[in-house]
Amino acid sequence: TYGEAGQPDTSMADKIMHGMLETPSDYTLMAADTPAGEHKPGNAYSVSLSGDDDAELRGYWEKLSDGATVAVPLDKQMWGDVFGMCTDRFGITWMVNIAQPQG
Repeated sequence: TYGEAGQPDTSMADKIMHGMLETPSDYTLMAADTPAGEHKPGNAYSVSLSGDDDAELRGYWEKLSDGATVAVPLDKQMWGDVFGMCTDRFGITWMVNIAQPQG
């Protein structure tokens, strides 16, 4: 929660800062509540997909970004991973991060 992460005296104290599920395919699905004052209908949450299977994550990106508004094209970023962010045709924001395989 935001409270557990150092914001115990705010209206966000009991809201989720980082929720995480790990899939059997070693993908991580993360979600968080939207901070107070930033909520607009349609952006109550965002979803992040992360892993190191380039082909599979690019496949998800292609499907998610089809008909979407792309905020960050899927491309190599300064931290070394490939990352993209889009808002799909249903108004859900997705972040896809393809990590470099650990050697």
